[in-house]
Amino acid sequence: MSTKKTSTAASSGSAFVQELADILESAGLVELEYETEEVSIRLSRASSVAAPVMTAAPVAAPAAAPAAPAASPAPSDAPVDAANHPGAVTSPMVGTAYLAPEPGASDFVKEGDSVKEGQTLLIIEAMKVMNPITAPKAGVVKSIIISNAQPVEYGEALVIIE
Repeated sequence: MSTKKTSTAASSGSAFVQELADILESAGLVELEYETEEVSIRLSRASSVAAPVMTAAPVAAPAAAPAAPAASPAPSDAPVDAANHPGAVTSPMVGTAYLAPEPGASDFVKEGDSVKEGQTLLIIEAMKVMNPITAPKAGVVKSIIISNAQPVEYGEALVIIE
C-alpha cells in the first residue's frame, strides 16, 4: 500500500514538473525556480544555438547566436570554443556562479592574476550549497568568461588558465 502512495506522489510530482516546464516554454523563459519548505525545483532551458552537447553558450551572450551559422571567423565562435580550450575550467554542475565570497567582497581572482593549483577561482551555488571551484593547475588567469551571479550549466567554460 505504501508503494502505491509513493508512486502516486511521484506521478503527481512529475505532472507538476511538466506543468512548470509548460509555463517555462509558454512564457519564453530561460529559467524557472519553484521552492517551498518541502521541495525546491529549478528548470533551465538549453540555448537554441547548435553547440556540442557538453557546451552551453553563456547566458549573457545571446547576441553571438545569429552570427554562428554564418561561418564567420573566431569572434562569434569564442563562447563555443572556450570549453574546448586546453586551459578552460568548466562548471562541474548547474548553479549560480559567484566571483566573490560574499557581496561587496573582492573577487577571488581577476584576469592577469597568477594562481596556484587548488586556489579558489569562484564558487557555484547549487541547492543552497556553496561549492568552491578551484584551479586544476598553476598558471595565469587569461580570461574570466562568466559574470558575477550568472547561472551556469554543466560543462560551461568559466575561466581560462594558461
